[in-house]
Amino acid sequence: MPRKAQTESVADADAAPGGAAAVDRALSLLAAFRVGDAALTLAELAGRTQLYKSTALRLLASLEHAGLLQKLDDGRYALGSEVARLHGLYAASFSLDRVVLPVLKSLVAATGESAAYHVRQGKGDGWARLCLYRVDSPHAVRDHVRAGDLLPADRGAGARVLIAYGADTAGAPTPPSRKDRKLYETIRAQGYCALVGDRSAELAGISAPVFRADGTLAAALTLTMPTHRYDAAFVAPVREAAAKLSGRV
Repeated sequence: MPRKAQTESVADADAAPGGAAAVDRALSLLAAFRVGDAALTLAELAGRTQLYKSTALRLLASLEHAGLLQKLDDGRYALGSEVARLHGLYAASFSLDRVVLPVLKSLVAATGESAAYHVRQGKGDGWARLCLYRVDSPHAVRDHVRAGDLLPADRGAGARVLIAYGADTAGAPTPPSRKDRKLYETIRAQGYCALVGDRSAELAGISAPVFRADGTLAAALTLTMPTHRYDAAFVAPVREAAAKLSGRV
């Protein structure tokens, strides 16, 4: 009879409803790989997944047979060629708007304000802030920005997030003042930026970072509104929307 694990495995703790436990456990082995991991030992894989080594070995054999993992000469395990093939298929079929726009629409429905997805356009200190996607507020009084518009790279909540989470604050279009450096530190510490009257005296914005799967900054998700409709309660849905997109863009 199999031994009962004293500690619940990662897969068992977050099992797919109606799913197969063995599949969940095998997938947890793939998910154990992190940025910077070229290969992992059996002990490392078992430790990260909280699986018995004997269980992990059986699952690893199946993953190796499927080409999702490969066993190296030194006994460690690395991702296999099938992962690259699947990534290629995903990349070929991937459409960013199908991922981003539903999240923006949900955010607008929840808050009644305009939502946008801002990215850096260009490199070095000559970059600009591009509004890549935008969903308008149903209110007649709102800021009028369209997808494709270039916005100030050093003002507005979205710009501040792009600077704060860039390689460093030296990536700002102009050298940040001591006050701005403190602002960027605060943004990174709290995980969002909320400003009133930064880009325009009549506008307020709340922005949160969207990260790629490798942890680098992909974009700033920003909610904008007239200053008289600013509500700190909007911070939570903005951060939730940014978290939904992180790792998917």
